[in-house]
Formats: sequence, structure tokens, C-alpha cells
Amino acid sequence: MAASALASASAMQRAGVATGKQAASQPALLAPALRAAAAFRPVAAGTATARRAGLRVVAQAAAAPAAVAKPTQAKSQYQLQTLTTWLLDLEKEGVIDNELAAVISSIGTACKQIGSLVNRAGISNLTGLAGETNVQGEDQKKLDVISNEVFANCLRSSGRTGVIASEEEDQPVAVEETFSGDYVVVFDPLDGSSNIDAGISVGSIFGIYEPSPECTIEDMDDPEEMMKKCVLNVCQAGNELLCAGYTLYSSATILVLTVGKGVYGFTFDPLIGEYILSHPDIKIPEKGKIYSFNEGNYQLWTDEQRTYIDSLKDPSLWGGKPYSSRYIGSLVGDFHRTLLYGGIYGYPGDSKNPNGKLRLLYECAPMSMICEQAGGKGSTGFKRVLDVVPEKVHQREPLFVGSPWEVDYLESVLQGKPAPK
Repeated sequence: MAASALASASAMQRAGVATGKQAASQPALLAPALRAAAAFRPVAAGTATARRAGLRVVAQAAAAPAAVAKPTQAKSQYQLQTLTTWLLDLEKEGVIDNELAAVISSIGTACKQIGSLVNRAGISNLTGLAGETNVQGEDQKKLDVISNEVFANCLRSSGRTGVIASEEEDQPVAVEETFSGDYVVVFDPLDGSSNIDAGISVGSIFGIYEPSPECTIEDMDDPEEMMKKCVLNVCQAGNELLCAGYTLYSSATILVLTVGKGVYGFTFDPLIGEYILSHPDIKIPEKGKIYSFNEGNYQLWTDEQRTYIDSLKDPSLWGGKPYSSRYIGSLVGDFHRTLLYGGIYGYPGDSKNPNGKLRLLYECAPMSMICEQAGGKGSTGFKRVLDVVPEKVHQREPLFVGSPWEVDYLESVLQGKPAPK
């Protein structure tokens, strides 16, 4: 009897010790969960940075035990990096906020719709002229008008856009549907539309600026004051751009953009309806052997510009092989090839159009930002494009973008300076 009681007591003691050990270990097990729960406490309103910091704390707290518990798993062959997940990663890193991500996402949606319209233009009676001209006096194609409306509607529906400025509109337009963000978006809805009827590649170009601090909601009650402070503040230099990009509609629909942290390309997959990362961290070659100029204007160029083009054709200057000429007539198409293969794209001024034909706000500045983020350069021939402050919404500027050595060489010829080494 005594032996049985002693055995029972011993068993209870062992059970009690085990229970005590379990209880002692519970705080250690619960600590990560408690830290994660604490990180999810509400953050002060209006501080997006604080929200992102809170998310980083949660991610670190959750990831720490997992890293110890098991090794990193190999990437699945079915794992895809989409535009959506890429934007979410940038939010987590604090590069962009959710407002800017929403604007970029809405632009992606607009480009999906425009790409579909371009592909079906020939069978949907969308080719030919619309019977109107834009503010520059250029004949508008049917798809110019439709693409402009698609772009504008997607930006309005995002609720984060305060002002939109389009190449197809006389003046920038204030967006009444906005409820946060108030970003300024400039765009050319369909660049190279003269090629539509021939089935040649075209594209869309866009840039996103921060809203002007001078523009307040009270200004909406006074149309003149709104136009002065809110709408016309789109005239900012390219170095103020938060984001720039373009979409190429060709054998595939390719969205290329930068938020100031490199250049990334996404190819649209119609089977799943998503943009898939296909060109990570694009870098333009230091030099290239392709030039893209409209040589039909050769006789209208300055002597220096003709000298430059003639030098590219001289085999004796380039080891026996001259530069190759490639010109589509669509800025997006020509620029995309230059970005991937190297070389230079140019649209200089001439005696008929001293400042060229490309718009600074909608074309020159966004393309120059993309090129610089890829390691290239964008120049007017005499100064950096991103430093030019537009004096009017539809201002034109000469544009030379491409490999850094190629742009330096062009500037040396135009300015009468020694060629780069």
C-alpha cells in the first residue's frame, strides 16, 4: 500500500514537473505571436510610412522562426512575378505607397484594353480617321480618340488621380472623382497611330507627378483659380517624375516602367490576364551600332546634324562597318529596340520645326527618365532633357536618347567638342 502510494506520488511529481516545463516554455512559444499581434495595433492616421514600417515589423517577426525551422525552398517552376505582386513588393519596401500603386495598376488596365482594341482594329472598323484634329493640328485616328477616353476613364475610376493631361486634349483636366492621392498623370494614349492601318507596332506613353502643394480642394469652387493652381501645375521638369513608362502593342503587349529604382518590363499573358515580369532590371548597352532617325528630313537639318549622320555611315571611322539604320516611325517601337540593343534614337529640330515634333511632357521626359534609369542618357543635343522645365503644356523639344556613349558622341558633334573616348 505504501509502495503504491509512493509510486503514485512519484508519477504525479513527474507529471507536475512536465506540466511546469510546458508552462515555462509557453511564453517563449507565444512571444513571436504576441510581437506580431502588437505590430498589428492601429497606426496613427495619415502616416503611410508608419504603416509600411509596421508591416515590416510583422514580416520580420513572422519570418524569424520559419527561417530557423526549415531551409529556403527552391523556387517553383510555376511561380510567376506579376505586375501586381511587383507593386506589392515595392510597397513593402517603402519605395511607393498604395496610392501610387493604384494609379499604376489603373494604367495597366487601360493598356490591356487599348491593346485589345489595337489587335482588333482591322475587324472592328476602328482604322482610318476620326474626322477631327487635335490641338497640334494633327489628324486624329479613330483609335486616338477611343484610346484617350479609355486612358482617362481608368485614371478617373482609380480615385487617386487629381489632374490628367493628354496629348489629345487642349488643356489638362481636373478629376472630380478623386478621393485621395491627387497624382498628376500625363500621357500619350496612342503613340504612332499613323501606323495603325498598316499593322505596325504602336504604343502608349505615360508619366506620373506628385500633386502640387499649391492646389487645394477649396480651389475647386473657383474655376479660374483651379486652372491656375491645379491644372497648369502639370508643367514640371522631368526630374520631378515619380514614375514613367510605356506599353508596346506588337507581337506581344509589353509594359515597361520605372519608379526610380531601375527599369522593368512586363509581358501581358492573355491566358491569365496578367502582366508577367519578363525583363527584370533592364540595362542599355554602353554603345550600339544602330541609329534611328527620320532621314527624310536630312536636307532640313542643320550642318552639324548632317555631319553627325554622315559620320555614322563612314566605314573608315568604325572599323570598316558603318552603323545600321532602323526607323519604324513609332517612338515606342524605336525606343524599345534601342533600350534592348543599344544605339541611339533621335528626332532633331529642323528648318520647318525648330524644336522637332515630339512633346516634352508626354514623350521626351518619360522616355528620358526610363533611359537614364537603364543607364543611358536623354538629351536635347545641348542639355539634359529631364532638366528642361516646360513653359506650356504641349511644348516640343528635340530628343536624342540611347546608349551613353552614343549620346555623348552626338553632343560632341553638335557642340563642336572632342569626341568621347
